[in-house]
Amino acid sequence: MGKAVERVAEAKGHEIVYKINLENANNFLAISLKNVDVAIDFSMPTSAYDNIMKCFDANVPVVVGTTGWYDQFDEVKKRCIKEGQSMIYSSNFSLGVNIFFKINKLLARYMGQRKDYDVMIEEVHHTEKKDHPSGTALSLAKQILEPSQTKHSWKARLFFDKHEDVPMQSLQPDELLIESKRIKDVPGDHTVIYSSANDSITIKHSAVTRNGFAEGAVLAAEWILGKKGIYTMEDLLKLD
Repeated sequence: MGKAVERVAEAKGHEIVYKINLENANNFLAISLKNVDVAIDFSMPTSAYDNIMKCFDANVPVVVGTTGWYDQFDEVKKRCIKEGQSMIYSSNFSLGVNIFFKINKLLARYMGQRKDYDVMIEEVHHTEKKDHPSGTALSLAKQILEPSQTKHSWKARLFFDKHEDVPMQSLQPDELLIESKRIKDVPGDHTVIYSSANDSITIKHSAVTRNGFAEGAVLAAEWILGKKGIYTMEDLLKLD
């Protein structure tokens, strides 16, 4: 993702002044950001929180595309608002996925009242993706669970290179199944399936390349400049 963001940003005339990876992560200090207008984070769940805090230390707006760190979200939000920092985050910066979110939310509102349909989510990503289920799948699950009269929580199942890595325990009727698959060279697929004894309804988003995510992240970086507070892609795209 870092390479994709770099290509898109430079093609739009932006200058990449600092790149952080495993080799130089130990040298990443707030002082390194003194000539930075905005930072874009596609890192690891274990490092995203620290990266965000370093950006706040330097008063640098930050775009966060990393997922898997949301257990620390409340602390980040509190500091962002208290200090007048700037952050835009999303489980997925693709324009197509955010339209997909809106469709999923609308469908969930109708289907959540029906007891004759079951529902599940399937997500497929490349083998380098560390968190599972994906942040996008969890966003979809949240949208499904909120209006549902039959599903109250989700349960995960992981396949790594087509082998079951996290075995499926018994699924209860009030649990939403999220199947995660990690297969080489898959940018990202998300599918929501409603099924009954008579028919099924499927909505799906498939990423062809990572450029869609990168273009959305760079757009977010351009948009966040001059703003204070915490935002999502819904704020940027105004899809409501």
